[in-house]
Amino acid sequence: MEIDLRNKRVTVLGLGRFGGGIAVARWLTQQGATVLVTDREDETSLADSVKQLDGLPITFRLGEKNQRLSDFTDTDLVVTSPAVKPTSEFLQAAREKGVPITTEICLFAERCPGRVFGITGTKGKSTTTALLGKMLASKRPCHVGGNIGRSLLFDLPRMDERSNVVLELSSYMLHYLGERRWSPNVAIVTMLGHDHLEWHGGIDAYMDAKRHITRFQRPGDSIIRRDDDLSRSFETAAGVTVRTYPDTSIPAFDLLLPGEHNQHNAQAAYLASGLTFDEAQRAVADFKGLAHRLELVYEANGIRFFNDSIATIPEAAIIACDAFAPGTIVQIVGGALKPGLTWDAMCVHLGDRCKRVLTIGQIGSDLAAKCDNADYVETLDAAVARAKQLALPGDVVLLSPGTASYDQFPNFEHRGNRFAELARGQSSLPE
Repeated sequence: MEIDLRNKRVTVLGLGRFGGGIAVARWLTQQGATVLVTDREDETSLADSVKQLDGLPITFRLGEKNQRLSDFTDTDLVVTSPAVKPTSEFLQAAREKGVPITTEICLFAERCPGRVFGITGTKGKSTTTALLGKMLASKRPCHVGGNIGRSLLFDLPRMDERSNVVLELSSYMLHYLGERRWSPNVAIVTMLGHDHLEWHGGIDAYMDAKRHITRFQRPGDSIIRRDDDLSRSFETAAGVTVRTYPDTSIPAFDLLLPGEHNQHNAQAAYLASGLTFDEAQRAVADFKGLAHRLELVYEANGIRFFNDSIATIPEAAIIACDAFAPGTIVQIVGGALKPGLTWDAMCVHLGDRCKRVLTIGQIGSDLAAKCDNADYVETLDAAVARAKQLALPGDVVLLSPGTASYDQFPNFEHRGNRFAELARGQSSLPE
């Protein structure tokens, strides 16, 4: 149910640095709400984000020592960043007082008049979202957002029932959308694995959040899902059309993106798009992919360097390895320990297929011990230097780590950017 925001007191939990909290705070002021923004990070860390809200009637409570429980109990609404765990003491205090909790994506979904295509999965959802957006945009204007990019709240005035809206939906987002019994008109499910177990409290809760993408669909809606056991477990209501992939009857796409998994991503987008195959092919022919997702960042002397820093689970590192010919890959793996994950199968697979495996980070020495063809080199800088010694013309140097970056980098983007910099022979990132 849509919440009337005029003259409401709204607490925004989580300003962040990447746009979500900034956009929703700005939008809430436009709706006539009285807005307070709070974040455990201090003003210095969030200076750029705060600057983007200059001049707006917003109260800031920044820095962990300045956060107050009363901001969550003496208010009309809490808008939380989906990155904040539901077990947060602030969110628990709001629930105990009966204060409703929502998110930016829920505010948008409740108000969106258009046809919504929602994409989720453990891996492949961003690329599939981008491919589908390009396909749909080849026919008429299309709005693409959600987890992949900017907030679409400000696009609402330009939308009507004929609008096509493509949303990448994370498990965090779907957790809250499920509380509102909301599912998209067209649901696309990409590859599923184990991730974000700490946030959700385990694999069952993680998968349950993912299943919200189809749980509340209605007759006339549709689902495009992989033909595997996990995807089959997603609920399908009566009157909902189901299409599955991979589909051998669909010709191979001529893509700039390597790997069979990207063929599967393109098939999922095509099945959702309603286009002919030729129309879909033309729409994605020039698509070079997204940053940090098997991104070709450098090529010299016949050696290609691919940044797949987004690969933060072992299944993703295996898929990336399989995108290239056996014996040609120098793959860099390792990083921070992620509770609930195991890397044994990844180590066996990479040991069989790679020319050499170079391991880094907190779990690097353990990975090297489990792999027949690995060297523990500790840091990414050392790994790229060693890879350049090992690689020959025709080989691939692949950063696809199979785990999180937080032991040595703030996030996977910083890790990927550093890899690209090292591949190009730069000593430091540009200012």
